[in-house]
Amino acid sequence: VFDELAKPAPKNHFTIGIHDDVSHTSLEFDQNFTIENKDVKHALFYGLGADGTVGANKNSIKIIGENTDLYAQGYFVYDSRKSGSMTTSHLRFGPDPIRAPYLLHSAGFIACHQFNFIYRMDVLKLAEHKAVFLLNSPYPADKVWEQLPKPMQQGLIDRDIQMYVIDASSVAQEAGMGGRINTIMQTCFFSLSGVLPKDEAIAQIKQAIQKSYAHNGSALVDKNFKAVDAALEHLQAVKIPQKTSSDRALNRVVPENAPPFVQEVTAIMLRGEGDQLPVSKMPVDGTFPSGTTQWEKRNISDFVPLWEPDICIQCGNCSFACPHSVIRSRFYHQQQLEKAPEAFPSAPISARGFPETRFTLQIYLEDCTGCGICVDVCPAHDPHDKERKAINMATKSPMLQSGRENIKFFEQLPVNKRSQVDFSAVRGVQFLEPLFEFSGACAGCGETPYVRLLSQLFGPRLLVANATGCSSIYGGNLPSTPWTKNHQGQGPAWSNSLFEDNAEFGLGMRISVDHQNNMARQLLKQMAPQLGDDLVETTLNAEQREGSQIRAQRKRVIELKEKLQAINNEQSKTLLAVVEHLVRRSVWLVGGDGWAYDIGSGGLDHVLSTGRNVNVLVLDTEVYSNTGGQMSKATPTGASAKFASAGKRIGKKDLALQVISYGNVYVAQVALGANPQQTLLAMREAEEYDGPSIVLAYCPCIAHGYDLRKGPNQQKLAVESGYWPLLRFNPALRDAGERPFVLDSTRPRIRFKDYAYNEARYKVLTQTNPEEAEELLEAAQKLVDLRWQTYEDMTTMGSSKFQPVVR
Repeated sequence: VFDELAKPAPKNHFTIGIHDDVSHTSLEFDQNFTIENKDVKHALFYGLGADGTVGANKNSIKIIGENTDLYAQGYFVYDSRKSGSMTTSHLRFGPDPIRAPYLLHSAGFIACHQFNFIYRMDVLKLAEHKAVFLLNSPYPADKVWEQLPKPMQQGLIDRDIQMYVIDASSVAQEAGMGGRINTIMQTCFFSLSGVLPKDEAIAQIKQAIQKSYAHNGSALVDKNFKAVDAALEHLQAVKIPQKTSSDRALNRVVPENAPPFVQEVTAIMLRGEGDQLPVSKMPVDGTFPSGTTQWEKRNISDFVPLWEPDICIQCGNCSFACPHSVIRSRFYHQQQLEKAPEAFPSAPISARGFPETRFTLQIYLEDCTGCGICVDVCPAHDPHDKERKAINMATKSPMLQSGRENIKFFEQLPVNKRSQVDFSAVRGVQFLEPLFEFSGACAGCGETPYVRLLSQLFGPRLLVANATGCSSIYGGNLPSTPWTKNHQGQGPAWSNSLFEDNAEFGLGMRISVDHQNNMARQLLKQMAPQLGDDLVETTLNAEQREGSQIRAQRKRVIELKEKLQAINNEQSKTLLAVVEHLVRRSVWLVGGDGWAYDIGSGGLDHVLSTGRNVNVLVLDTEVYSNTGGQMSKATPTGASAKFASAGKRIGKKDLALQVISYGNVYVAQVALGANPQQTLLAMREAEEYDGPSIVLAYCPCIAHGYDLRKGPNQQKLAVESGYWPLLRFNPALRDAGERPFVLDSTRPRIRFKDYAYNEARYKVLTQTNPEEAEELLEAAQKLVDLRWQTYEDMTTMGSSKFQPVVR
């Protein structure tokens, strides 16, 4: 209870005594109605998902709690998207027990771990008078002031804030830690906060590093130690001038030309103020607009790809492998360049007979996560400099402004018509519009290239039933949505269901589509005299296997809609509601291995057994990625995961072999990084097959424990070792008297160990239990050999006249 008021305080500022059976303390009550105990210290940290900020702060809490008389607590705020979104860590510590968690209203220490955050939001909004501010900055202490936006400069002056900078990103790179700046910033925090003596704090940090990372090997521990030792050497104090010198305002959350809904709702949520939105702003039917990631512009990477037109062979590998759809290609007549910006890049198209056609590969700089996969898959080298490729990572800031102008012009170029593109080859796919773009997936995600390809091939007629998991979070999580529309306003229909029932949910989509197609066909026959017998006959009997046939059917449907609108009676209105279903729909059930191999396996098996024309895309990360890396039935022998920390002792479930046993289901196993052409072929064959199909896609994941820039190479090694055979089983070929089963990969050329021990999930056991690791490795190799032999023997299945063929 409030039992007394303190002495008079400044206007709109009160000190109030609070008494309970534990303590009698003095608290402040200011004009913003914020109540804080002055004996409790508060620290606020702004980080980026996967940069280690949250983990470092958890360690800080343990260090403070175990090595001082203070009580400590952390409260962490971040959305459910994958790495790359902002995290906010609220830390407080004091002499009394902390009985409840809460968000801080003010802080005496504020750290911003990502420099670009200072342009997106007021990171000093909650700073106390004379607070300490630590900034991860690429600019040194004597240069950083001119880079700060005016509101920040004013806040530093008005509140007499002490500011320090460190180029933690460079220190991390030099220490071999990539983008993990957590231990560096943690060291600076302890040095500036004075919670522990400096030497004792560093010793405790190193002890926490040893405890956290020892199972990943001594090399990682040594890298973290090196980063800690280098941190204080690079920490610099900033001298704050007496007045501001910047005219730069904070960036808009979304561009001015964004739609009203994005301005009024999405932008508020992106700013972290979604709780302030009134219910009246929410769509009454719960339907949010698609394609809103294009307005977000997260700018989470300081390094982005730079295209070199003079070296590029225009193969399309970079855009095919890009996890975030930030690499686009178009070809166009050279006259289009007359109004191009001065720095707009282009090259002659690498095809004979088109001397006036130009080619441009455009990088969407502000949406790039900097994973570097595009550089690794690029096959073109400068003949005079083997280190220089047709695409290379470069510092973003010098080319950001010209890049924005180039993107604006690029988007005005005509979109290449599908009829002019051979998208049976990887080279042609780069010219198809991706209808899944700029998702919130982890940098280098192994799942999203398959989802993007799905949208490019079948987008305008695609229906997706998405199981809950990573793909539903980066695919349909607010505030922004990556599923979008093409330049004609057409796009996929997407919906999310649970782990255990997504297969049945997707089957319901197929049944509904078929029912509405039957309704449309019946009504069309009844209205044939009014619509024209020839048009109705052609529409009802149209082949719709190839893209050109589907485009022709779509034109007929447009003609039908115009006639139905002109007739305008009850029958025409009913037909108008279902006439779009005369265009063949492509229904895909999408989910991870946790769904397909495990929790939803019974429903998936049932759906495949029905014979209905549904397609399944299994994004196989071999672990429950979305919930923290738990073992699934897809986890391979010898790999460590949660619930299998000592290494999984049993084999990976062979879902492909199980489904092939039905005999009437199309089955493919693909690895985009190992053979992109085979992946493209399998996706198209699965969709064309008139019956159930399933595509099992190998997906590198951060849970595997290596730099995902090497993901494509790991996929190649998985295939070359025989662990992940590339295969296709097509019942339609058997029915035509041809061989139904084909192995698209060669016999194993390396041992399983040469693939597995590049990943921490396998190698960790060699540190903790070498004998067990060796035993499990031998067991895994035997299973790989057995599985390969089984599949090789299956190349003869279907007829005695077939000869074994291994491609």
